[in-house]
Order: sequence, then C-alpha cells, then structure tokens
Amino acid sequence: MDPVTDLVALREVVDGPLHEIARRLSRFLAERWPHTALVVFTRECTGRPRKVAGATEMINKVTIGELEELKAAVEPGRPVSTTASIAGAPRTVWVVRDPAGTLLVLVPRAARRRLPEPELLAAIFGLVVTSISQQVAQASPDYLAESRAASSERERTIAELAAAHEAALVAILTTLRSAGLDDRRARLSAADSASAALLALRSARKSDQALSEEAAPEAFARLREDIRQMLRHHEAPIEFVAPSGGSVPGEIAHAARAMTRTAVLAFTAQPGLARLRIAWSSDGASLVVDVRDQGSGELDVDGLRRGLQGRARTLGAALDIDAAPGWGSRVTISLPLDAPQPSGETRLTNLNRREREVLALLAQGKRNKAIAAELGVTESTVKFHVTRVLQKLEVSSRGEAAALALGAGLGVAHA
Repeated sequence: MDPVTDLVALREVVDGPLHEIARRLSRFLAERWPHTALVVFTRECTGRPRKVAGATEMINKVTIGELEELKAAVEPGRPVSTTASIAGAPRTVWVVRDPAGTLLVLVPRAARRRLPEPELLAAIFGLVVTSISQQVAQASPDYLAESRAASSERERTIAELAAAHEAALVAILTTLRSAGLDDRRARLSAADSASAALLALRSARKSDQALSEEAAPEAFARLREDIRQMLRHHEAPIEFVAPSGGSVPGEIAHAARAMTRTAVLAFTAQPGLARLRIAWSSDGASLVVDVRDQGSGELDVDGLRRGLQGRARTLGAALDIDAAPGWGSRVTISLPLDAPQPSGETRLTNLNRREREVLALLAQGKRNKAIAAELGVTESTVKFHVTRVLQKLEVSSRGEAAALALGAGLGVAHA
C-alpha cells in the first residue's frame, strides 16, 4: 500500500469514538495481518477494558482472566506468535503488549504461526494506545458518557449473575448439609466443593469490580503528580488536601482529574497568584472537587465554565465558579458517584466524526445544501448522513436531533 494512504487510514483509526476503535483497527490491519478476531485490552478504559472486533461467537467468550494471563506471559515491546487459551480454547494468537501495558490480541486466519512485520505492528499499535490514553486522560464528554453507560450495565449484569449463582450455591450447601441425608463423606466432599465455588465466585466479582473503580486517595495522588509536573516552574505555593478514603468509579476519577487540571490552568493564568489550594472530598454519594486561590480574582469565569460544563453535564455534576476582584476565586464541582439517568445525550456517542459534524450544522438551522457546501460533499451524501444520525439518535425529525445536539452543547461548539 502507498505510505500516504496508510497514514490517512491510520488517522481514521485514531480519530473517532473510543468504543469503536477495535473495529476501525481491525479493518486497518486486515490486509497485512489477516485475522478472524481482534481484542484490545486496557485497564485505562474502566467501562469497557475489552474492545473487540470480529467473529462474535469467539469475542463474546474472551475473559479478562485469559487476557491478564496472556499479558503476564508477553514481554512489553516484543510482539510474539504463540498459543494461548482465548475464548475458552487453545488458539494460535499474535500478541503485542505495549510498554504502556495495553494488550493487542489477533487470532490469525488459518492458524498462521508466523507473525508478519512484528515491528511495524508494534509501532502502529503504539499510536493507537497513545490515542486511547489521550482520550481517557482528557475525559471528554463522549468518553465519559460511553464509559459511564458501560460501567453501569456491567455492574448490573455482574450483580444479577452473582446473586443467581450465590443463591444456587447456598441452596446446594443447605441441601448437602441436611441431617436427613446419608453418605456423610460424599456430602462433606460436595460441601467443600460448593464452598470453594462460592468463594471463587465472590472473589471474581470483587476482581471485576476493581477494574471499574479507583481508591480515592490513589486517584488524588495521580492528580497531585500531574499538577506538580504542570506547575514545576510556577512560584505560587500549592496546598493539596487528599480525600480520606473510599473508592470512586473509574470514569469519575478520570473526569475529576481532567476537570481539576482545567481549573488549575485557568487559576494560574491570573496575574498575582499568591496561593493555590486543591482539595477532594467524598461523602459516599459525591466526589467534591474544590479549587481556590488567594489572588486577583480575575479568573476567566466564562471561559472556564465552557471548558468544564460538557463533562459536568454528561455526569450530572453540579458546577459553581465564583471570582471576587481583590479577594480570590473558587471552583467547586460535585460529581455524583451513582450514574445519572440515561438521556438522549448519551446516544451522541454512537455518532462518528462526520455524523457529529453534520449534526452540529443541522443544529445551527442549516439545510442540506448549506451543510454540503460547508463540508465539501454532495447533497445526497448529506442526506445519507442525516438519515444515519436520526437512526442512531432514535429520533424522527431534524428538530428532535437538533434539540439533543443543542442540549449537549454540540451546535454551539461548532458555531
């Protein structure tokens, strides 16, 4: 393939909704590395640590335990072809473990043992990993909505499965321990097996929940290091007040760090900053971010609000910004730990980049001809995109789609 064509295609892989990146990467790799299934495994994405593409009967069976075991067996930065248990069966796989810890697994067609161009595959995957890391670190509204929805769904599913299995195993134990049964040794052996299974189930539940949560003090420690790196040449003293304990959903931790960094940058842009205080606290229902200063009170309130309100709206957070000339400024963000009720805004994450552009222009009241002229495409192409937008947003009219876009600030952002 032509190198320029390759680079353009690779940009399409990294430039789009995070939850679809596995499918885009699979299409990009298909010619040089033909495969039937692809898995990207990253702990950074708390909602969906597994991003998959390919044969559904296989990818739906891939477990986190299998991926963790494979990850431990592969040296970072050295792609390999090996045999491993994937989707409950031994298979030939091509594996890349990026130095950042993210794993790529390809199941080659026709069980091909040799991995073609391993260095090139590692380099391409490294760019994809960088894109994932940036999207997670920035905690964009799209990422947060998708991650929050995925976390909520997974939590519900885990709870239902765990409750059902636990009830079944408790029933078995009750029966086997009944004094009315004979063959004591058989009952004891069966009881031991059922007890072990019950403990394993509870352990698995805790392990999976750990993927979607961060300890609040550890999350704050990561933020503190980020801030110190950002402001290493700034002279104003900084006071950090860490939360006392507890855990928070991963997407809340990512959002809180991103929003705190945004606020801190706005505070340090003021002249005459004398002191900065950065505090997190949690009451079990919300994580509260509190950033305040002793400065001129010349904080760009409107600009900072624009920078924070997208994430705040997505997570149902309360945002308060106050600046008093001569006294100082303060930003308080209260992030609820429980997921907000799903809204139409969450459906915006289903749109690709071009569909979002079309929707933003549609929200500005532009007709198909004007949208086509601005994007440099034909009217028929715009009609196709509008139809897809309506379908993905589950609405029946352009007006309803525009209302969703404006409610999420999409039309304003592209105005």
